[in-house]
Amino acid sequence: MIKVSETAKQKLSVLMAEEGFKIDDHYVRVGVTSGGCSGLSYDLNFDKNHQEKDKMFVDNGVKIVINKSSFLYLVGTTLEYSGGLNGKGFVFNNPNAQRTCGCGESFSL
Repeated sequence: MIKVSETAKQKLSVLMAEEGFKIDDHYVRVGVTSGGCSGLSYDLNFDKNHQEKDKMFVDNGVKIVINKSSFLYLVGTTLEYSGGLNGKGFVFNNPNAQRTCGCGESFSL
């Protein structure tokens, strides 16, 4: 399961609306891809559909879908949003990551 903080939900709602998606009807697709300075990178997109093999969760009113290959890497993760002068944008607080890069966009197990 992935948790979504209130600040992340608010930012997702704004970004989804800008791209023609509705937070109540559509999905936030979260995944893991190879790459980044630590070996694995987070991927976040919006989707109007979910696939049959996706894992689907709802937290804080946000529908999240994850493909099966990414699911084990993301169990227990909290999606947060950090704005302001020193803000990084979306932050994945992943308890499974043993090492993260300085920017927080990639990790390794």
